[in-house]
Amino acid sequence: MEGVRKVFPGVVALDKVDFELRRGEVHVLLGENGAGKSTLIKMLSGAYRPDAGRVLLEDREVRIHGAQDAEKLKIATIYQEFNLVPALSVAENIFLGRQPRRFGLLDRKKMNADAALLLARVGVDVDPRTPVGELGIARMQMVEIAKALSLDARILIMDEPTAVLTSDEVAKLFRIVRSLRADGVGIIFITHHLEEIAAVGDRVTILRDGASVDRVPADTPEDELVRLMVGRSIEQQYPRARSEAGPPLLRVRGLSRSGIFQEIDFDVRAGEVVGLAGLVGAGRTELVRAVFGADPYDFGLVEVQGKRLPGHDINAAMDAGLGLVPEDRKGQGLLLEASVQENLGLVTLHRSTRFGFIDRAGQHGAAQQIAEQLKVRMAGLHQHVGTLSGGNQQKVVIGKWLLADTKVLILDEPTRGIDVGAKVEIYQLINELTASGHAVLMISSDLPEVLGMSDRVLVMAQGRIAGELPAHEATQDAVMALAVGTRPFTDTEHSRGH
Repeated sequence: MEGVRKVFPGVVALDKVDFELRRGEVHVLLGENGAGKSTLIKMLSGAYRPDAGRVLLEDREVRIHGAQDAEKLKIATIYQEFNLVPALSVAENIFLGRQPRRFGLLDRKKMNADAALLLARVGVDVDPRTPVGELGIARMQMVEIAKALSLDARILIMDEPTAVLTSDEVAKLFRIVRSLRADGVGIIFITHHLEEIAAVGDRVTILRDGASVDRVPADTPEDELVRLMVGRSIEQQYPRARSEAGPPLLRVRGLSRSGIFQEIDFDVRAGEVVGLAGLVGAGRTELVRAVFGADPYDFGLVEVQGKRLPGHDINAAMDAGLGLVPEDRKGQGLLLEASVQENLGLVTLHRSTRFGFIDRAGQHGAAQQIAEQLKVRMAGLHQHVGTLSGGNQQKVVIGKWLLADTKVLILDEPTRGIDVGAKVEIYQLINELTASGHAVLMISSDLPEVLGMSDRVLVMAQGRIAGELPAHEATQDAVMALAVGTRPFTDTEHSRGH
């Protein structure tokens, strides 16, 4: 890519950027959210066209006007937000638009058999006939990779492929990446996990504010990568400011849902961050969704500020001062076609309505204040939230709860897909919340994040709280020992849950 430029209304996303990818290399694309990484890869996938500059493939200029052009050039992209159809099977998703046919009819047998081979290649044990909507996020990621492999890609773009994977799944993915590299595939790899760069990369191109600032070897020290990426050094990665905990703001007792989680007890006190750790499938997300009222539970109780909440009632949870930043920010946390202002005002909309009329001036002023506080990078409050970078979208999801003066904020994977600079801003925001007497319950698959930001760590395994560790005892080894050590449900417990 030579001198590529892309301008959106009010924003220069890329300006005279050069980028090159060699056959059989893993080239890491690094930068803060909003630096231009997504815009650059969307030019290669056909979603955007450059306003200036050109794209060359083997020294021949090419024009990529859509996904079909990219596919013909054997360019495959695995986006951070999945492009899967939940109602269709795994096999149908893998071969969507390219299903094998026999005598003009869909050859379902061959499609399932071919899909099974691809799934085996990526090391995921799932029936190709399973609807994608029944899979967890980690398995959906592996289906996306299988889909890309089915295209026999020469260029493979991977946008945050490890964000939702366990350490074992990351190791498996890296084996696949190295195998593809050995086969001559050129791979563009986007990650915010700096420790992954040396493990899998060859070279790194750093983007900052829409410009390419440097190209360095993958074994460049992390401190130097951070300096190049954000233009400053970050001295403390997890700046947790701990203080004395106050009275319980959230109490959960005996919460159970058959086959999902069982006999869950915990408190979250004013002024503290409680981390919820565990392996994928342990039931963490399902638990907090039930606590928030998004999903039902069979028995148990949830109290906020001493008030018992009715089950499966989101409005009652919000009225009591409970908020949830979901794992899937685009699918569950935002209205992508609405503006930044409209999204920030979602939780407080009913409060600012009088006689059926919305206080738009009041909402605008409050939204402007919170957007400035969170340093949301945008053209203005009118900008569609779907056009913001991932990190700025996450700030908007959190911001709507701050406007509501939420007492207990549940954060499910709050920094997934967010660069190191934006992460520190969110950590500082967590500190501000707890310093003002609020409480935070945080789920994260990033174990150093859980250990660095939590006052206490609850570890879930197979639907149970396997143990609780105070901050000074919480180590990676101690958490993992609890995460893999709990017995499964018994048939008696399943029956009692019903």
